[in-house]
Amino acid sequence: MKNRTKPENSRQADIVPLKDGIQALLKAYRLKGKLNEVYVVSSWERIMGRAVALKTQEVFFRNGKLFVRLTSSPLKHELFMAKSKVADIINKEVGEQLIQEVVFL
Repeated sequence: MKNRTKPENSRQADIVPLKDGIQALLKAYRLKGKLNEVYVVSSWERIMGRAVALKTQEVFFRNGKLFVRLTSSPLKHELFMAKSKVADIINKEVGEQLIQEVVFL
């Protein structure tokens, strides 16, 4: 009887966890920043709260700046006074320095 051992499978050495593969793909195609922007816009209510979201008309990005159109002048003034804190909260949420400035319209 011959001693049979399994041949080493070279494919096992090439196995990469799905999360790492997706991260590498996003980095290679430079999509991570855009994906994070879409995440922030879609998660605006969860990040900032329902009260702010109800008075938010529009949220969009342009050139590293987050633009937020609000329907309440008092809220706009209050958030303007804390815009660096808003940027910090959002950057912490996405885990990178995505926003350089927040502009309230």
